[in-house]
Amino acid sequence: MDFAIPPDLQAYLDELDAFIAAEIKPLEQAGDNVRFFDHRREYARTDFEGGGLPREEWEALLREATRRADKAGHWRFSAPAKYGGKDGPNLWMAVIREHFARKGLGLHNDLQNEHSIVGNFPFVAMFEAWGTEEQKQEFITGGFERTRRVAFGLTEPDHGSDATHMETTAVRESRDGVEGWRIDGEKMWITGMHVATHCATFARTSGEAGDPRGITCFLVPNPTPGLEIEEWLWTFNMPTDHPRLSLKDVWVPDSAMLGKEGRGLALAQSFVHQNRIRQAASSCGAAMFCIDESVRYARERKPFGQELARNQGIQFPLVELATQAEMLRLLIFKTAWEMDNTPHEAIEHALSDKVSMCNYWANRLVCEAADRAMQVHGGIGYSRHKPFEHIYRHHRRYRITEGAEEIQMRKVAAYLFGYLGPRQAQFD
Repeated sequence: MDFAIPPDLQAYLDELDAFIAAEIKPLEQAGDNVRFFDHRREYARTDFEGGGLPREEWEALLREATRRADKAGHWRFSAPAKYGGKDGPNLWMAVIREHFARKGLGLHNDLQNEHSIVGNFPFVAMFEAWGTEEQKQEFITGGFERTRRVAFGLTEPDHGSDATHMETTAVRESRDGVEGWRIDGEKMWITGMHVATHCATFARTSGEAGDPRGITCFLVPNPTPGLEIEEWLWTFNMPTDHPRLSLKDVWVPDSAMLGKEGRGLALAQSFVHQNRIRQAASSCGAAMFCIDESVRYARERKPFGQELARNQGIQFPLVELATQAEMLRLLIFKTAWEMDNTPHEAIEHALSDKVSMCNYWANRLVCEAADRAMQVHGGIGYSRHKPFEHIYRHHRRYRITEGAEEIQMRKVAAYLFGYLGPRQAQFD
């Protein structure tokens, strides 16, 4: 049993650090680009007069960073080799994401936009597993060429975590002699619709409310007649790219169906484990950044003539956070390693509870660490001149998105008590 970072992975981290120093940090500091990361970050990124959407200059900077990373062979690291990637395994991605987040805010990794110089591509896995050859060519290749971008249209205004009671419907209907589907309904929190070329829209095509089967995924072009953005929902951490949208008499041909009819929820679940373990690693890294900065400040700050760090009221809360972070880090790496050594189709049964443990606890821990960092730093910690308020506001959303922590705890409980997973046989 060896818990050391493999030498080839450490060498790659060193290579990434050198690339950041040579290419990304200078770009971050060029002109006034630092405004996107210092105390002006929320206003620099947000077009408040334009609906609260991301400013074009901000998104252009992100594109340039990923263009440079792609040229250097890093951006597609996690993607299959046949699409120009390196088949990056889950363990490596977890280590990289934690490493990046522990560096703090920067152009190398800004999860507010799901941006990183080592990209995460959940739709690649989804199209690879469920798409036709034509869809793979159009949406995987087109995604890397930036001619296609797909939003994920699952959540509804009246049905958040419970997709089985979905009210959006799709019924068969031919138009001009072409077989297809008419879609009607509403969706909410559909991230990235301001730049999406398509929305992967989930709609009930058969069955009754509450049935997990009978929901189908359709690739709806954006824009298309009947698809309307009703409002952009402003959030705790701006800018927003999360709209509420409606679909009224939207029609798509049969070729727009992704995956099998009625198996849309299985499709949606096909990539959540990769997403959740990588996001957990980022939250763990951000928590460690908050702890590191608090320790550094407590050693430097000398109120009443001695280091702030001498006070047990400062030490003990950070000790508890550091202990939790170290244990979480090991569980994340172990789970990612197990995912790499488990057939993809078996991960849900064998490891879904461990992925949920990592994810919900990491998201909670980073919020606690950011809050403690504010307290240790005092007034300056509460200000926007330190990054802790941004880290808190950003990562707080992950306790709701990616599966609310209560939903993930239910998953863990189902496996723990043998209602699902490997322990089920013990109680049947």
